[in-house]
Amino acid sequence: MSPSSRVLVEICLDDLSGVGAAERAGADRIELCAALSEGGITPSIGTVAGALQAARRIDVNVLVRQRPGDFVYTAEEVEAMVADIRAMRSLPRADGVALGFVIGALAPDGTVDLPATARLAQACGEAPVTFHKAFDQVPDRIAALEQLVSLGVTRILTSGGAPSALDGAAELGELVRRAGDRVTILAGGGVRPANAAEVVRRTGVREVHLRAMEAVPSASSTASVYDTGTREVTSEAVVAAVVASVSEVAA
Repeated sequence: MSPSSRVLVEICLDDLSGVGAAERAGADRIELCAALSEGGITPSIGTVAGALQAARRIDVNVLVRQRPGDFVYTAEEVEAMVADIRAMRSLPRADGVALGFVIGALAPDGTVDLPATARLAQACGEAPVTFHKAFDQVPDRIAALEQLVSLGVTRILTSGGAPSALDGAAELGELVRRAGDRVTILAGGGVRPANAAEVVRRTGVREVHLRAMEAVPSASSTASVYDTGTREVTSEAVVAAVVASVSEVAA
């Protein structure tokens, strides 16, 4: 498979050790978050700085989501996210490591909040911009795709509005067809080593997204209400298995 036809793998994580694990296993990019148990929110500036220091090759996309819950934001929340983006853009990183941002805002009726999304995208400057899975909530995803193209969004993370990328394969394929080379469709939702290649074959996507976690014993020997005895970290083996799976898909 030629470099231009490779299927790229993005790993969603909230553990700093996962940056190195994803890079060693051959992933192309991470989506750095905090509180994935809450669906993911903006990580701290220190966490972003640590990830950018750890990355030697892998690109780093940062989720910018001010709070859990719905994606309908107040003006004050949008300005807080703009401030986060600006602060993160000033952080140092290794040559060749791209910093991007993952954003998204909806109006109360579920359509894309164009003013808020434009404000966030503008704050990203020249950095790559991904519109996150709020996209799956919009009532007309084809229309939303065209709106996001007009805003200069780089990619859209979606499962085609279905519980998983395989369930939404038909719509994902249609989104890929309509997107062409204007915006990248990033397939996420239930992607695992056992089905990643099938997702690619059935949809035509050239990028997949997943959380490659495993449970490990807690480092503490003392249990508490905050410590169940295990915690979730990024599995190098799971990342490597997905990378190997999609690398076998014919160009």
